[in-house]
Amino acid sequence: MEFFPCLQIGLWNAWILMVIFPLQPLIMSGIEKAAGTGPILKRMGEHPSNPRERYLNLVYTVTEGLLILYSIFLPLRIGTFWFFTGMGLYLIGLILLLWVGFSVAKTPEGQPFTTGVYRISRHPGYLSQGIIFLGVSVASASWVFLIFTVILWVISAFFASGEEKACLEKYGEVYSQFLKRTPRWPGIPKGARIFQKAD
Repeated sequence: MEFFPCLQIGLWNAWILMVIFPLQPLIMSGIEKAAGTGPILKRMGEHPSNPRERYLNLVYTVTEGLLILYSIFLPLRIGTFWFFTGMGLYLIGLILLLWVGFSVAKTPEGQPFTTGVYRISRHPGYLSQGIIFLGVSVASASWVFLIFTVILWVISAFFASGEEKACLEKYGEVYSQFLKRTPRWPGIPKGARIFQKAD
């Protein structure tokens, strides 16, 4: 991997992979029409409520925007080990992201998301985006992209903690049981306190 790869505008740059993020509302709209269950993005979450979460949301949004902009100038390492490994990760993340949409669409209104992909992770949306960013980092062999990906992972972990607290207050025992049986991140024990927000 290179820390500062040669930047150039081109058709086969990382933007091809990053275009999924600006298109995400359209993709979710297609899923909700296919499922016929109402607006998915509205059901997936509320706006941050406290100043710290609003600040983290701003940092996350700006960082994601910078990565999308950076991807326009970042060539993919087509035909290399980096490219094929990164594309494998990217496709896993993309499939996971679509699975999140269908899992949310199939959840009855007013119920917590606990079925489908939510059986393997309490926050598969953050997980899928993280894997997609990691895939782009590897496919382009860019350390800079990877560093910003890690920043987004850390922010997502703080968001996850706050969302769990809000869902616990909203759904009570049903969500409490979900927390007990489902890991936050696959492969990390359910009781592990990684990037937990201070109460």
